[in-house]
Amino acid sequence: MYFIYKHRDWPNFVWDNEALLNKLAEVRNMQGKIMGRMQSLGFDLRNEAVLDTLSLDIIKSNEIEGVYLNAEQVRSSVARRLGIEIAGALASDRNVDGVVDMMLDATQRYNQPVTEDRLFGWHSALFPEGRSGMYKITVACWRTDSTGPMQVVSGAMGHEKVHYQAPDSFFVAREMAQFIHWFNHENKIDPVIKAAIAHLWFVTIHPFDDGNGRIARALTDMLLARSDNSPQRFYSMSAQIRIERKQYYEILERTQKGSLDITHWLLWFLNSMLNALKTTEITLSKILYKAEFWNKHLHTVINERQRSMLNKLLDGFDGKLTTSKWAKITKCSPDTSLRDIQDLIHKGILQKAAAGRSTNYELCELQ
Repeated sequence: MYFIYKHRDWPNFVWDNEALLNKLAEVRNMQGKIMGRMQSLGFDLRNEAVLDTLSLDIIKSNEIEGVYLNAEQVRSSVARRLGIEIAGALASDRNVDGVVDMMLDATQRYNQPVTEDRLFGWHSALFPEGRSGMYKITVACWRTDSTGPMQVVSGAMGHEKVHYQAPDSFFVAREMAQFIHWFNHENKIDPVIKAAIAHLWFVTIHPFDDGNGRIARALTDMLLARSDNSPQRFYSMSAQIRIERKQYYEILERTQKGSLDITHWLLWFLNSMLNALKTTEITLSKILYKAEFWNKHLHTVINERQRSMLNKLLDGFDGKLTTSKWAKITKCSPDTSLRDIQDLIHKGILQKAAAGRSTNYELCELQ
């Protein structure tokens, strides 16, 4: 099977600038709008947005690979490392802290050069026990292919389909030296396009036994932070790739089996990024609504149980709010929960959404 890295001119990628121009302009315009709106937020709200985005990015980047992290542990770990105080912070596992450390190193130190040692550090952080699931892997070192060629396969045992086979491990050190030099020194390419190329190039080399996808996405975020000229992340490419996972693997496979013309891959990346930015606009609207809500009720007397539940409603409460749910979540009696709710109705903050046995409550619209 013929793969992209076997072309004589590898890795001299080419693409059609004209085909990308409008989409890239749209992405850049949306980036600027979002960064501008975020800068208008207060310090606390900006921190909350960064905390939410980074936590989501880490969780979804791992989900793409079938690794499911505890969301509250991830959020707590990110908050601790950024010095953000949050209620109900949890202790986090070593593997969660390692993933968080890698992502924060990539985004908070985005202007620092990538080195072999830095990538090995990220790999160690991803696999602190030297294992991927049940299997022992080579950590903080390029793969050696000791058990055979590095392949991306699917299907049941004995009926596997090979989607991709990476370059022989003998060439990995040389390939990565070339990639790292390009990553640190190529400044003529727009940083968004560079992020898309870096992602493709890195997963094509597939330099590690495991964790290549997650490290590729960390490198992507690093270059996108450079494109924003800010360590503060307000949109998540990993979350969008998770949504478009099937298309992601399809375009990746087609590109890795194709020519050095990667225009279609770059267009897919730009479209995916545009979708991520549009999702962020919706999230930003919620954050701004939340800020407006608390600003309106700055002097309203609200107890801690009420404040906690109102924040849950503002963040998107799962299901319908009833007195029994209020009591269970806030660990109070049904009578206390009813008093809390009636007090908020009296203050014009909550209203009944339905009566009778199915009585539940919702936020009143801001006037």
